[in-house]
Formats: sequence, C-alpha cells, structure tokens
Amino acid sequence: MIEKTLTIKNESGLHMRPAGEFAKLATKCTSDVKIIHKEKTINAKSVLNIMAAGIKGGDEITIQCDGDNEADDLQVLVDAVESGLGE
Repeated sequence: MIEKTLTIKNESGLHMRPAGEFAKLATKCTSDVKIIHKEKTINAKSVLNIMAAGIKGGDEITIQCDGDNEADDLQVLVDAVESGLGE
C-alpha cells in the first residue's frame, strides 16, 4: 500500500463535477483506492461517498492505493487532483 497527502486546490472543493471526475478515474484503477479526510476513510470509487465527505478547497486529503498497479494508479490520481480535476 502506498499513499500521498495533498491539498485540494479547487476553491469549491470536491463538489459534484470534480468528485465525479475523481471517482471515474479511481474506478479505472486496478488497485483499491481510498481517500482519507479528517480521520474518515472514503471509498474513492463512489462519487456519493466523496461528496458526502464534504471535502472543501484547502482541505488536506490522503489518497491511498493498494494493489498490483498501486504506484501508477496513485500517480494518475495525484496528477488529476493537482491539475484541479478539470476546474
């Protein structure tokens, strides 16, 4: 298992569209993907779980990947978050 902590750059946080983009990318990952936010562990392949977490701009999250392709999966997700998830 590997993980990386980063800050959400989107001012409006992970609302419907960026949460959907993240979940779509996570679903394509072969590893198990979780988001850790304020001591909660979230299934990152579920847009509803991501939105329910209330992740706001400036919040820190930890993306955790566990599986055969974990390093590549983590890099794809980190790049997406750092680029603003299309916002």
